[in-house]
Amino acid sequence: MSNDDLNAILELDCEARYEYFLEMAGEEREVWILINSDEHFLKLHSEEQGGLEYLPLWPTIEFAEAYAASESDLQPKSIPLPQFLNRWLPGLKKDGIEVGVFPGADDSVWITEPADLEQDLRDELSRSGP
Repeated sequence: MSNDDLNAILELDCEARYEYFLEMAGEEREVWILINSDEHFLKLHSEEQGGLEYLPLWPTIEFAEAYAASESDLQPKSIPLPQFLNRWLPGLKKDGIEVGVFPGADDSVWITEPADLEQDLRDELSRSGP
């Protein structure tokens, strides 16, 4: 993917990036997070949402790398979609952590509850087939 393509997608509004994320996750059967050198995943806080914590997610390694470019301690990590659906989302729900889907160039992000994202991903998988 060229830098122009990457930037064009990053400049889409939150809802359009969310739709792109669902489509790519359905195609690639994986999602991307960032982890530090201690293998801890990146969690962010949303001041606009009352300080809630969320796990930022990206649809491809290129977007995760672009987000982490200024943070030398962060590395992209792939999570296979079945593992994300069956282990990560229930764990996030239990811990009260939301999901921030695909932060954009302007730092806007689609924040959703794990159960809602799970439903949207499962719907996408049923549309895209096996």
